[in-house]
Amino acid sequence: MSDIASALGVSAMTVSRAFRGDAGINAQTRARILSKAEELGYVFDSTASNLRQNRTGFVAVTVPSIENANFSATVRELSRGLLKRNIQILLANTEYDPEEEERLIAQLLRRNPEAIVLTGAQHTAKTRALLSKAPMPVIEIWDLPAKPIGHVVGFSNEASVRGLVDHMVKSGRRRLAFLGGETAHDPRGAQRRAGFVEAMAGHGLEATRLVPAGAAPVGMTEGASGLELMRTLFPDTDGLICVSDLVAFGALAQCHRLGVKVPEDLAIAGFGNYEIGRICEPPLTTIDVHAGLIGSRTADMVLGLLEGTPLAAPLRQVLQPDLILRRSTP
Repeated sequence: MSDIASALGVSAMTVSRAFRGDAGINAQTRARILSKAEELGYVFDSTASNLRQNRTGFVAVTVPSIENANFSATVRELSRGLLKRNIQILLANTEYDPEEEERLIAQLLRRNPEAIVLTGAQHTAKTRALLSKAPMPVIEIWDLPAKPIGHVVGFSNEASVRGLVDHMVKSGRRRLAFLGGETAHDPRGAQRRAGFVEAMAGHGLEATRLVPAGAAPVGMTEGASGLELMRTLFPDTDGLICVSDLVAFGALAQCHRLGVKVPEDLAIAGFGNYEIGRICEPPLTTIDVHAGLIGSRTADMVLGLLEGTPLAAPLRQVLQPDLILRRSTP
């Protein structure tokens, strides 16, 4: 920094403030400093600066899978929002395993993140104990936990699937099945199945057509094999609700191979509003959970919490998913 300051005739403090994005440095001066830094091959080391300010400059985020497009959309918008304050994300992949999440949380806490964002609300007792005592904000997303650790940004999986069932029943389908992964490994999938069972009971219909698709995460392959299993177990099924659009696409593809007409013979609906569900034939009826909005709302919440304004109670933002009707259902 001294070299840059000498070359430009400014103080080392001005160089430091320019790298930190200090609003007191005008744009022209900052541009000159950054240009000279690039010319000299200098990279700003924020570690010492963050230590002086008692900051680490990152937020820890856990996701069940880095392959899931919706979780990726959430992380992308969360990252964009945090960059407004030059805060980065440290991402941890739990692989739908609460024990792995526990191990990762212990490691992340040792790095003193400015906040911790957890995708989901299923945690081990040790994880809850660690986070309950954590000195930084904790936000659970993609869920509405009955006993949150801290703050929440989420939606109701149960209510969302109830809307799908209501649509199917109103369109004349009565023999509905649900296709999803093993609930022990996928709490959000378990909630969607619970919503299916509850909605069917509300219509006075049997909710026994629960078709397993294997251990989470499940996708297109499991959707195809699950469709075969459903036809073996419940051959007269006239409507299928899948735990995700990926599973629904697999089931739809298998219907094409078997000559099953969708939606004439079998109506199919997914969950998540994935791109593949919009471009397949017929396009999939689904639930749009607004994955990106979850990320941006979480970023806003984190930035607000880091301002240190006293709160009367933990924050809780409830988002409302939308039912998207397409041609895979009547």
